[in-house]
Parts: sequence; structure tokens; C-alpha cells
Amino acid sequence: MTTTTTRIERHHYDVVVIGAGGAGLRAAIEARLAGKKTAIISKSLFGKAHTVMAEGGAAAAMGNVNSRDSWQVHFRDTMRGGKFLNNFRMAELHAKESPQRIWELETYGALFDRTKDGKISQRNFGGHEYPRLAHVGDRTGLELIRTLQQKIVSLQQEDKREHGSYDARIKVFSETTITELLLDGDRIAGAFGYYRESGEFVLFEAPAVVLATGGVGRSYKVTSNSWEYTGDGHALALRAGATLINMEFLQFHPTGMVWPPSVKGILVTESVRGDGGILKNSEGKRFMFDYVPDVFRKQYAETPEEADRWYDDPDNNRRPPELLPRDEVARAINSEVKAGRGTPAGGVYLDIASRLPADEIRRRLPSMHHQFKGLADVDITKEPMEVGPTCHYVMGGVEVDPDSGAAYGSVRGLFAAGEVSGGMHGSNRLGGNSLSDLLVFGKRAGGHAATYVDQLTGRPRVAVTAVETAVETALAPLQRDTGENPYTLQQDLQAVMGDLVGIIRREAELEDALARLAELRERVAKVSAAGGRRYNPGWHLALDLRNMLVVSECTAKAALERRESRGGHTREDFPTMDPQWRRVNLVCSLVGDAVRLERKPLPKMRSELIGLFDRAELAKYLTDEELTEFDALVAADAAAAATDADAEKENR
Repeated sequence: MTTTTTRIERHHYDVVVIGAGGAGLRAAIEARLAGKKTAIISKSLFGKAHTVMAEGGAAAAMGNVNSRDSWQVHFRDTMRGGKFLNNFRMAELHAKESPQRIWELETYGALFDRTKDGKISQRNFGGHEYPRLAHVGDRTGLELIRTLQQKIVSLQQEDKREHGSYDARIKVFSETTITELLLDGDRIAGAFGYYRESGEFVLFEAPAVVLATGGVGRSYKVTSNSWEYTGDGHALALRAGATLINMEFLQFHPTGMVWPPSVKGILVTESVRGDGGILKNSEGKRFMFDYVPDVFRKQYAETPEEADRWYDDPDNNRRPPELLPRDEVARAINSEVKAGRGTPAGGVYLDIASRLPADEIRRRLPSMHHQFKGLADVDITKEPMEVGPTCHYVMGGVEVDPDSGAAYGSVRGLFAAGEVSGGMHGSNRLGGNSLSDLLVFGKRAGGHAATYVDQLTGRPRVAVTAVETAVETALAPLQRDTGENPYTLQQDLQAVMGDLVGIIRREAELEDALARLAELRERVAKVSAAGGRRYNPGWHLALDLRNMLVVSECTAKAALERRESRGGHTREDFPTMDPQWRRVNLVCSLVGDAVRLERKPLPKMRSELIGLFDRAELAKYLTDEELTEFDALVAADAAAAATDADAEKENR
């Protein structure tokens, strides 16, 4: 197959952003504001990206509800939530810049809920010391996308006035899937894909690409993720020469719907617990008090009475254990169900009906009220919900420079932001940190992609042979007379990942998973899709499977290698955290078609940041060697302070 026999639509841009969720739109806005001709590639209809499913809010230490909040407290909470495996620089930038990004959204037209004195309202969420989540009821992601799209429309109107065309400097390509990044040597030269409706191929020639494709959840049977989340960006980056980091860490959100089966996995927002909802088992026991880990015991209530007082008097009481980080709550629910104390549908009860008046529930949680009434015929103002863990978020992703979002590895001109990038959240993400993460690092990636283009001395060129190979790979499933059904292959993949690489992991099961994934790789290489190219979901899935498989292999390999339990990675055969493993990142790359896994040291936290933590807390995570270094830093700071004090006395 050659490009002379296949029609390919061609476009030329400075920056191509793959993904139209929060990170992608914010990156595109920044690139366009820097004067770059920018394309936005949306796998779904524009406005339907997975970000709209985010409900609870965006975490930013604005201090509107509790003035004690600050970026330092937010940084501490993020590091604790990630069990100190976070890239500290990303956590620092996120904590410092999130408030500005939220205020910026207001200038774009976002309509946040307000406090009585007119400030942006902020709600409680798991793992956050103070009320921190700016929100729009329980529809925050929808408002974020609406606002960013509105900003893009305003930029297009400017371009119409100045250049005579709405699409002069920023254009959206909806229902378009990218299947390959094209290189000129070690530099990005473009992106190849197809229009989902017509099946026609499209080539974007551009020296810079920003990946903002989200997560990998469709590799699991039970997931809150939309159909788009097939690990496209992760796989595109790998094949282009970039590396993936922390792929063993998958977050299973503790509260997804479990009944009816047709909606199993759909998210139940953490806002329910943030607004007072409690978890009970089938015996009516509020069980989370039995699952507070030692590392968090100081911050969480020991009795229901203290937990309930916290909502009105947080300064003198400790937090309810329902607001522990998500990994802890998900494991607790899993344990209750395994012990035979689950609900008839295999979950636990989430009760807000006995905690708030009905009108208040409908006001604060309108989407949840509508969701349960419409999908399960449950009125959450009168009865509890049945919930259970659902695959929700991947902490791992493209290894990036924390300041610029530039991908590490052997490729230049590739950037990543949002869920597709790794490092920011460590081993577990706090609820609410995702939406602000999208804004902070979307802006940075888009801006630095524009700077990269400015610094080029010559534009890379797309090789004809590379395009021909991309065409052949895309058409292969349609040209096979025999081969397996892609839907059968996806079900088999989901069974492997859900059963063997799920919440609780064991060595023998992980080894079995890798063997089965190797078999699936051979089967996927022969997948067949009936029909033609015009809106053919079977063909689309056949191409997505290639991405899902290589990313799943990275997850399984890293999960087998990490012999400890931390955050979103729980090994039944290694049930505790190991301080030595906290110093290690696991990095995946491709050598030919084979996944290679290697260990890489975690960057050391700067002294002024590590000084934000008490030694007693650090002792739960750090090695003896690291604690000795910490003691030396404290002693040096004390000596310096004493010297300064003596000098001040002499100068009086």
C-alpha cells in the first residue's frame, strides 16, 4: 500500500494538541496566545471529553473557607497522598500555581459556587487538610470544559476579525483519532490518523505535539472511564521513543455504582463524602474507623462523634475516615466485601440521606440525585447508595520535565500534560488534584511547545515511507479475511487486567497476566474488522487494542517488579511500604516491539520543602540514611539561625 493509492488529507500546524479535555484545551489556548498556529484533535465530539465527568471540584489553596490553607499545606497533602513517591517539583508547581489557574478561569467566564461573602466556595475532599475544592455543584468538569471552549471561541472570533477566518490560528478536528506520531530523526515531524465518521486518513505536519489523551481505564472490566480511554497517548509516546513512569499505580476510585450491572463502574463523586456521607457495611456498621493506617492516624478521628463535629469545627476535631485518600478507602471497601459484609450487589452502602436535608442534597449534589434516580431508581435523599471500587485514574504516564512538560527519552518536540503524564501524583492521586493539574500543566506544556517551535532552526520533514507504514498498519485489520473479533479480544484483555492486575496483586497472578498478555499480543496482531472504513467501530477498536495491549504490559511488568504495597499498588505478598522502594521509579520504554523496564532514582526533595514535614512523619516513609540527611539539614539550619541571631545582637 502506498500513499499514491490512498487519499490523505494534509494540514500544516506549529503545534498539534492531541486531546480536547481540560489539559488539551488549556495547552492549545496557551500555544495560540503565543502566536502559534494550533490544531486540537478530539477523539470524541468536541465538548464530550472525559473531563466533563469530573464532578467534585478543582483543588487550589485559595483559603476562601479556611484562611489557614496555603500552597505549603496543599503540597504536604499531595506528597502524603502520593506516599512521597511524587515528583516533588511537579507537586510544588501545582500547589503554587493552582489558585492563579482557578482565578484565570473566572476571567474566561467560569461560574463557581460562592461563599456568603462572595468568594469562590471550596469543599472538603479526601486527603485535603482544609476545604480546598473550587466547585460548580457536582458538575465542575462540565463547567471547566464549557469555559475553556468559550475561550477558544473568543480567540477564533479575534482571528476572524484579524485574519478573515475563524480557523486561521486555532482549529478543532472532532471525532479524529491519531494512530501514529511521525519523526524526522529524533524530532517530532507530525501526527497521522483518521476521521472516525468517514474513515479518511489525515496527516498533521507539525514540529511540536502535546499529548493530552487521558488514561487507560478501558483495559479494565469495571471502570469509570469513557470509551476514549484506551491509552492512546501512552502508547504513541512509547512508540515515538519517550518513556513511561510509575505505570504500576492505578487508582481504583472507592465509590462507583455497582447496580444495575449495565451501569457498573459509573463514578459516584467523592463530594458525597465531602458533604457528610458515610460508608456502612451490610451490618449497618460505619466501618472506616477500622481501616485508618498508622501513617494517617494522627489526622483522622477515632470516633463517629469526633468525625461529625469536624464538619462544623475542623480546627478542634480530626477528619472523618471516609475522607482518607482514595487508595485507603478502596482497599477498605474491598476488604469488607471479601469478608462477607458487602451489599447484595457486591458493594457497601454510601449514606447521605440520614446526614443532610433532602433539599440540601438536591442543591449540593444535583447530578448524583439525577444519576441514581435515572439509572438505578434510587432516591438518594431517602435511601443509601450501593457503591464499590472502579478503575478510575492512572498515576503513571509519560515521563516529563516537571517545568516544561517535555517528554523524556529519545524524542524532541513531544510534550504531555494531564493524566497522560506521570510523576505529579506519585503512587496515589488526591481527589480534586486532577482538574487543577490539567490547568497548571496544560498551560505549561502549551507554552513550552510554542517556545520549542520558536527555537527551531528548521522544520522537521515527514518521510513518505513513514506515512506509507502508518497507512498499512491502519488498514491491516480491514484487509484480513480471517482473524479474531476485536470485541472478543478486548473482553479477554479486560478479564486479564481486572482479575490479575487489579486492586490486590500477587506474584503468581502477575506472572500469569504477563503470559496471557503475550498471547493476546499475538492474537491482536491478527485482529480482523469486518466492513469498510466509514464509521466502523470494530475497526476503531482493532486499532485501539494495539495501544491498550502495550500499556497493559507496562502496568503488569511494573506491578511485578515493585515488591511492596504503596498507594494504588497493593501486593498481598508484600503488604507493607518499603522505604528503599520509595526511592525508586520504574520506567518503561520500547526496544523494538519489546517493553523494557528499568529502575531510576527518585529526585531528591529540596531542603526547604522537606523541612515542611515533621521528622516523625518522615520516619514512616524515608530510609535511615535519608533521615540522617534530614537531621543534618535541621542542625545546619539551626546553626545558621543562631549565627544570624548573634550577628543581629552585635549590630544593635
